[in-house]
Amino acid sequence: MSGASGTREGTVRVLIVDDEPELTELLSAAVSEAGWHAFATGDARSALRLARDCAPDVVVLDGMLPDIDGVQVLRRLRSENTRLPVLMLTARDALEHRLDGLSAGADDYVTKPFSLEEVMLRLRGLLRRTGPAAAADRGTVRVLGDLVLAESTRELQRGGTPIPLTSREFDLLRFLMSHPHQVLSKAQILDHVWNASFDGEGNLVEVYIHGLRAKIDKGRAPMIRTVRGVGYAIRAADA
Repeated sequence: MSGASGTREGTVRVLIVDDEPELTELLSAAVSEAGWHAFATGDARSALRLARDCAPDVVVLDGMLPDIDGVQVLRRLRSENTRLPVLMLTARDALEHRLDGLSAGADDYVTKPFSLEEVMLRLRGLLRRTGPAAAADRGTVRVLGDLVLAESTRELQRGGTPIPLTSREFDLLRFLMSHPHQVLSKAQILDHVWNASFDGEGNLVEVYIHGLRAKIDKGRAPMIRTVRGVGYAIRAADA
């Protein structure tokens, strides 16, 4: 385990779970340079134990660990803390692997090889959405048809039925619900939900929209609409 003593951005605890020592050392150094505390391990069982002991603010999780598959680790982390932001870092770049990770609760997904600057940028984005700075407008409740999204608890219901969302899914849905009936382009969504458009992630929006639809629209009248060649819009089911 490695730690950082800097406080430039407060006491942020980052749990890094990867079985490649050089990569773990690189990420730990970048985390420390940012003034955060890094906790690193290379196996799943130690990661789950560390997550309970150090109460991380964000997790960087490899999708391929030597003892337990990363997606299974993610599900266990989610079962213990539904709001913990998790960024999956893995060599699995096929669409089905992304969907597996997102459906298990990943908030973001970066494939290897990766840019260290990009990973740090994404971690900052996750922390902005879940940390103290995100508390300003949490009293808002957004309602569209039978869909109710509560900022204070980051909870969602449709027709009175609770629907669990990952942190990133919540941010995406909140952006859509902030502009009901308006067609939002992929560029707009990337800019507001991810704060930047990342090279090599051309289907990122599609993957998350797919995940949202699986949770919100499955077995119900659809609310999230695709406008081919333009973008996406959300509307009440009876609109």
